[in-house]
Order: sequence, then C-alpha cells, then structure tokens
Amino acid sequence: MKTSFVSNLAIQNAMRLTVQRGQVELIKLNTEASTGVHADYGLALGAATSQSVNISSQIDRLATLKSTNSIVTQRLSGSQEALKTMQEAAQKSLSSLIAFQGNSTADLLKIARDQNTAAMSTFTAAANTSLNGEYLFSGINTDVQPFTNYSPTSAAKASYNAALSTFIAAQPVQVPPLTSVSQFTKAQMTDFIENSLAPMYADPSVAGSKWTDWSDASSQNMTSRISANEVVQSSANLNSEGARKFALASLVSTELLSAGLSDDVRNVVTGKAVEYMGEAVTGLISMQSNLGLSQERVKKANTSIDAQTKIIKTNQLDLEGLSPVTLAAQIKTLEQQLQTAYTLTARLQQLSLINFL
Repeated sequence: MKTSFVSNLAIQNAMRLTVQRGQVELIKLNTEASTGVHADYGLALGAATSQSVNISSQIDRLATLKSTNSIVTQRLSGSQEALKTMQEAAQKSLSSLIAFQGNSTADLLKIARDQNTAAMSTFTAAANTSLNGEYLFSGINTDVQPFTNYSPTSAAKASYNAALSTFIAAQPVQVPPLTSVSQFTKAQMTDFIENSLAPMYADPSVAGSKWTDWSDASSQNMTSRISANEVVQSSANLNSEGARKFALASLVSTELLSAGLSDDVRNVVTGKAVEYMGEAVTGLISMQSNLGLSQERVKKANTSIDAQTKIIKTNQLDLEGLSPVTLAAQIKTLEQQLQTAYTLTARLQQLSLINFL
C-alpha cells in the first residue's frame, strides 16, 4: 500500500480563499439587505437590465419635473403676494379718491395727493419684486427691473410735460391766452385726459404709447413645462392693463388734483382718476386669477406626478427588489459557514510536526 502526503499549507490556503469569498459575498448580502435591491443589476437581472434602466430613467424624469414645479410654485406664490400688495395699494388709492371726491380745500387735496404718492411707492416696490435673482413682473426679461417710479426727473414726467405743452399749443387762441392747466375748462380737461394722456398708456405695441417710460418688462410671459404634455404661464408682466391703468390714474391724481382748478374741472379730474383706478383694481385682480389658474394646474400636475412615481417605483421594486426574509436566511447561513471556516483554519494553523517530536 502506497501513501501520499497532503500539505496542511495547501489546506490552509484553500480555507483562506473560501473565507475571502465568503466575506465578499457577506458584504454584498448586507448591502442588499440595507437597500432591498440587487447589488449588481446586470449580474442579477441579465437581459432584464434594460427594463430596469428604462424604469430608472422614468423616475429621474418625473423627479426633475417635480423639482422644476417647486421652482414654478415659488415664483407663482411670490407673484401672488406681490400682486396682492399692488392690488391693495390700488384699492387704498381708489378709496381715497372716492372719499375726497367733491372736496376742494387745500388740506384735503394735499392728503389725497400724499396718499396717492404712498400708494405709488408701495406699488413700485411690489412691482419690482425679485426671487432668486429674477424679477417676477418682467416677463421673459427676468434680469431687468421692470418698473420705474414717477418722479420730476423721470421719462414719464418729461412725456407728460410734452403732452401738456402740445395740447395747450393746439388750443384755439383765447383771451386771456391759455398757458396752464389751471385755465382748462371741463371740456378741455376731458379732452386732455382722454385724448392726450390716456393714449400714452395704451399697450406698448400700439403706436403713440409711452408706456415704455414706465416699464422695461417684456409682454411675453415665462412658460414652464409642468408635466409631460402640459405647459403653463409661470409669470406676469407689467404691460398688462391693470398696471397701466394704475399708472395713468396716479399720474392724473398727482399732476392735476392740486393744480388750482375750479371745482367743476376738478370733479372731471377726480372722476377720471376714480374710473382709471377702478379699472386698475379690476385688472390686477384678473392677473391674480390667471396666476391662480396656473397654480392650480401645477398642483394637479404634482399630484399626477406623485401617482405616476408611486406606480413606477412599485414596478421597479417588483423587478429589482429582494425578499428581506430570504436575505436574512442567506446571511445567517453564510455567517455560519464563515464561522466554521475560521475554526478549521485556526485548527490547521496549530498542526505542526514539532508538537509530535
């Protein structure tokens, strides 16, 4: 009978290799247990890997839409708050004009003018609201401050002075000569406001409009994609009728109410200011309504995105998911195997001829 020798070193190396592989497999199983999905999709799914990639792409696309919609929601909410402030300023100015209608004392006229100036300052501040470095009411010109306040040095003031001079020069010769607003008759004041001032506040696309003296906004609003097949307007602009009527009413009040007019002529001015400011309030409310519709559409789009994401993630889990019970059993079995390997390796390392000599 012939015997052969087996080196305990070879057995130790074999056990060491088994331990190394077991440790790698244990790390993979622990990773899968913590994530609930395969550690290596390609190895586990094979040909179905393309389906997994497609599902992940859909989830990423929906997440991008949801992230974009959060920015749109912020912009719309900020615009609504600013419009609310602008509308309240216009309403206060309107209430002031109505309250002082028919009054001609200097003190009351000064109060009316001061309140109109305060309303204009509030309106201007709200109109120039910005969010994340973008002006909310500039249309697509988000990097341009949209509204210029009315002042003695503004372009709007220069246009008013030019319109007044042109109107006075065009009137028939009278005695005494017509030189200022204080000499206007009711008919002249009505003509001046309706046919000289009002056309200056028409839409900027209309010939003769001077609205660009006030606004640098674009008439084209921003649009945002809120779902795969839906796009909404996500901003407003100050070329709308509400803003233009507010500026016109404020101009009429500022320049004409305290111009030393007779009572009947002043009533014409107050009446026109009330008319235009009322249209401004209506126009600003309309802007709020339009943005409110966009807000509602974004809200519904987000609800739809959440539902789609939930369905797709369920499909992804069905494809990529692993049973926690099965993983726990595999981890327990592997740990037992490793423990046995550790024990055997330790015993093999203790084998030595020296111990038997």
